[in-house]
Amino acid sequence: MLTVIGEGLIDVVRRPSGTESHPGGSPLNVAVGLARLDHSVQFIGRYGDDANGRMLTDHLRAANVLVALPADESPTSVALAELDHHGAASYHFELDWHLPSLRDRLEGLLGPTTLLHTGSIAAVLEPGADQVLRAVERARPRATISFDPNCRPTITTDADVVRGRVERLVALADVVKASDEDLAWLYPGADPLDSARRWLGLGAPEGPALVVVTRGAEGPWAVCRDGEASAQAPRVRVADTVGAGDSFMAALLSAIVDRELDGAQRRPELRRLDAAELGRMLDFAARAAAVTVSRPGANPPSRAEIRTGGAS
Repeated sequence: MLTVIGEGLIDVVRRPSGTESHPGGSPLNVAVGLARLDHSVQFIGRYGDDANGRMLTDHLRAANVLVALPADESPTSVALAELDHHGAASYHFELDWHLPSLRDRLEGLLGPTTLLHTGSIAAVLEPGADQVLRAVERARPRATISFDPNCRPTITTDADVVRGRVERLVALADVVKASDEDLAWLYPGADPLDSARRWLGLGAPEGPALVVVTRGAEGPWAVCRDGEASAQAPRVRVADTVGAGDSFMAALLSAIVDRELDGAQRRPELRRLDAAELGRMLDFAARAAAVTVSRPGANPPSRAEIRTGGAS
């Protein structure tokens, strides 16, 4: 069982052509992406007992994702995404991030987990961020930990505070993915790749086995203990960029599970991953992201769609 913990919300997307609503949130998108790649996944996140909450849970269940927590009395969170004529998104959020039902159920929920993924708003926004950190610490002795900071400066504006929280989770993680924009915001003036190289040393002698940087059209780059690797970004006609990084993350984690490198007992093997194999994993994840950007919204691909580039 794979577990994703974090925010689920409703994306209200405003395009030049009109407005539409659909389920979203970076961790939720990763959970759906993993399920579409044929993995058993549970999602731990909050949602309200309202129409938006029902839209969110219907979406998860349609993808065969197990919804771990019941609805609560607060409204389901909403993100307003404004898309420009190039398909690039900017966001405004109405958020309530807490996990009131988690404390007494955490051990049971995490018991069968071989990989726990978290990140984005859930990892840095109180009061839920402390609950996420406790879940990571609880799961780490038996599960691979993955983390994507997916920074949202419009919500968590204090870069110093966010940097401290992010670095604490990086040190606990085995797999870290960040965009070059994330790293530029966290470390102004530093080369994002140098920042990623430094992250590989956090938490030593353990810490991350690999750190991946997504760079849009330049393609992904990564560093592991064996060296560095990169992959090309497939050339596609871009509908929008919503959910591209989440599809990349899901496919990267899928590649790790496919190679039977998930679970704390396989942590030494994951650290021995060679750069050439890492490059092949990056290529798979980049092709998944390319399918997502070729169609509107956060719509992660199946394995067949990755093979065919999304063609039906």
